[in-house]
Amino acid sequence: MESVMQVRAYLDDTYAEQADTRVIAVGRQEGRPWAAVEHCLFHPQGGGQPADRGWLEEVEAVPVWDEQSGLIVAVPASEEAGWPVFAEGQRVRARIDLGTRMAHAALHTAGHLIEAAGRAQGWELAGNNHFPGQARIEFTAPRTDPRLADPEGREEVIAELRKVVAAAIAEDLPVTAETGEHGRRVVRLDTLHAAPCGGTHVRSLGDLHDVVLPALKVKRGRIRVSYAAAHGPR
Repeated sequence: MESVMQVRAYLDDTYAEQADTRVIAVGRQEGRPWAAVEHCLFHPQGGGQPADRGWLEEVEAVPVWDEQSGLIVAVPASEEAGWPVFAEGQRVRARIDLGTRMAHAALHTAGHLIEAAGRAQGWELAGNNHFPGQARIEFTAPRTDPRLADPEGREEVIAELRKVVAAAIAEDLPVTAETGEHGRRVVRLDTLHAAPCGGTHVRSLGDLHDVVLPALKVKRGRIRVSYAAAHGPR
């Protein structure tokens, strides 16, 4: 397939809810039809973040990455979706469920913040999951911390993490993203933290509400910090 330029608009504006755009490619993936649009609002599942819920025209769609074309494509959310016949060049309206997007962005941003708090302890990131109800950040510790060996010590450590997180939210640190010359996108929490990331994020940490770190567990040499977070009112 000839390379087609697609704008991944979800990287530029987390809060863009809809766009009038055009179909730039159509095809089939595992027997399901798909359509790719030029101005792509849809974030596909990846980087620990779930896929957006969206619509192409009035049909509910799920975004996925199509390996063959290299495009983010919209496929029908179900067999009953009644997928229309889309044609290249056709003008269409794409939109997302903004409430779902904001929830995902809050969880993803809170995950970066917890990573920053863990790195302040001298830990290294080992894994992450930003899915609702499953969110956690996992670390390894190059140096042994005896506090992690008993419940009282672990509570002391997680209290320190909570303190770092609460202070950054209270300061309402800005969240920004920049793409370098080699196409590497880096998300920054002011000067507190920076990490390569292709996810969606809130505008500033003051947008995070109900951030809770209920537990810290150590399992198979990994430190697991579970968490929850929500987006505040806009």
